[in-house]
Amino acid sequence: MANPVNPLHQESGEPQRERRPRVLKGGSIITGIQNSEVGCTLRNQHEGGAELKIPLEARVPDHFLLYVPLDGIAYRCEVRWRRNDRIGVQFTGTEPKPKLHYG
Repeated sequence: MANPVNPLHQESGEPQRERRPRVLKGGSIITGIQNSEVGCTLRNQHEGGAELKIPLEARVPDHFLLYVPLDGIAYRCEVRWRRNDRIGVQFTGTEPKPKLHYG
């Protein structure tokens, strides 16, 4: 059934996906396995999470630290979904810049 106020909005009973501002930021996934890092690109970001583009061959654990130099902060992340070279993460907290990171 269409919404009479907004005829393009369909009521499907499913929650609407939060609108995420597009960004293009570099980041480092710090896995904690001997402090290894995987370079990534943030494609969109909002208060609660982000979509990351990662190398296809990268092995990213379900929980990791994401350091974003432009923000000057590290986000504790939990993977919510994976598709090819993209992963969606939920931020579960923040930390100061990791001491082992050079950037």
